[in-house]
Amino acid sequence: MAVDDIRNRYQAAGQDHLFTFWSNLTDAERKSLTRQLEHIDVERVNRIYHKAISSEKNAKDPNHVTEPIEPLPVGACESLVNDPSRAKDWRQIGLQAVANGQVGVLLMAGGQGTRLGSSAPKGCYDIGLPSHKSLFQYQAERIARLQTIAEAEFGKLKGSVVIPWYVMTSGPTRRETENFFIDNEYFGLDAKNVIIFEQGTLPCLTMEGKIMLETTSRVAVAPDGNGGLYAATRAVLSSPDKSQTVLSNLADRGIQYVHAYCVDNCLVKVADPVFLGYCIARQADCAAKVVPKTSPSESVGVVACRGDKFSVVEYSEITNQQAELRNPQTGELMFNAGNIANHFYTTAFLQSVESFEHELAYHIARKKIGTIDLQTGENITPSKPNGMKLEMFVFDVFPYTKDFTVLEVARKEEFSPLKNAPGTGSDDPGTSRQDLLAQHRRFLEDAGAFLKVGVEIELSPLVTYSGEGLESIKGKTFTKSGYVENIEELDALQ
Repeated sequence: MAVDDIRNRYQAAGQDHLFTFWSNLTDAERKSLTRQLEHIDVERVNRIYHKAISSEKNAKDPNHVTEPIEPLPVGACESLVNDPSRAKDWRQIGLQAVANGQVGVLLMAGGQGTRLGSSAPKGCYDIGLPSHKSLFQYQAERIARLQTIAEAEFGKLKGSVVIPWYVMTSGPTRRETENFFIDNEYFGLDAKNVIIFEQGTLPCLTMEGKIMLETTSRVAVAPDGNGGLYAATRAVLSSPDKSQTVLSNLADRGIQYVHAYCVDNCLVKVADPVFLGYCIARQADCAAKVVPKTSPSESVGVVACRGDKFSVVEYSEITNQQAELRNPQTGELMFNAGNIANHFYTTAFLQSVESFEHELAYHIARKKIGTIDLQTGENITPSKPNGMKLEMFVFDVFPYTKDFTVLEVARKEEFSPLKNAPGTGSDDPGTSRQDLLAQHRRFLEDAGAFLKVGVEIELSPLVTYSGEGLESIKGKTFTKSGYVENIEELDALQ
């Protein structure tokens, strides 16, 4: 597009201040700025800003009628915590879909380990296990193990079952993530089945909705939140074929069901066949896996309803009285479905998001954003918030689903997030390590083995996905700690 056309477009959108320093820029700087402006949908940015401001205003207006917040309706949620009896049937349905090549996995891995004292992508982090495997490696090996299980149980040829892994990074983490996978040979997976892509960005805005400049020749941008995955699945992949997107790749492979999750949960059951089977049996187009809240006051969002629409409600939106409400029959909290960013989608639903995405209100985060003084061209380092970043959350699509369902699972088996610095004592590397090794101890004991007090044994995901395949250790006593890559190595720990 010609520079004059771009300038006219931005002028019509009220954003032509971005050309303030044009006459002072070098040719290289002009090309860089032009390229960036050409790729920004400035009309969409304006729409997003006005929708976000309007939504925020309505939320704060005491006279604005808001939808009442209600607990999940009866029948919307099944619980493996209270009744695990149907897990076997659901697993069979889900594993059949895996064996049929109908399942893909979407990993949200855009975050850095800043709070952990690392600038590397969070998936590269070593939580201190005996194996020193990263989160990425654990998840890759769970995929590999599940492929093997599906082949064995459904009589498929070795190597014929594929679960493609779509890894969503961000600008700061993409290159390092790609290099990490290459350096580690994709942890044994076939590189063509690991598709690394990048979530989008949005320009940072002033409080008045004007796009901010980071330098005289570069617009200030920020990631558009984990809900940016929906637009990112429609973006062109970095491949020779410019028509290839994540959505087209899913379609080309015949993928019908997608499991999406966040990288920082060491207990995540990647492509969990039980969850998949549950959702398929319920004919859901979208679903959430949840864990029971630890207490009424736990600071976690819950899956609930706003009026007759499913939603994730932040803990700050629920009154103390609501948080304390209990089911008179079961004694459980009424607002009990703790959100763990673990979701199911049909590919048809993912393809439909574009049709209603314009109705979604982005969330405003007011931040201190380095920028340029438009009068002097000098750098501004603000001491207080001077602008806003706009984000969408992955759960913002829930109200638009037609067949939504929820599955409650045991926290100790499926959720141990890595959020905080080492030594914090909560949601940190130490608790992640402890929770994973405790699970492996349960796997061994449930298979009929005995472990002496204090013994810690780490089982490679290639040995067992969720406790299966350990029949040969029944009656054995393990007296030594260690890490095993195959079942035979356990004999050395007796």
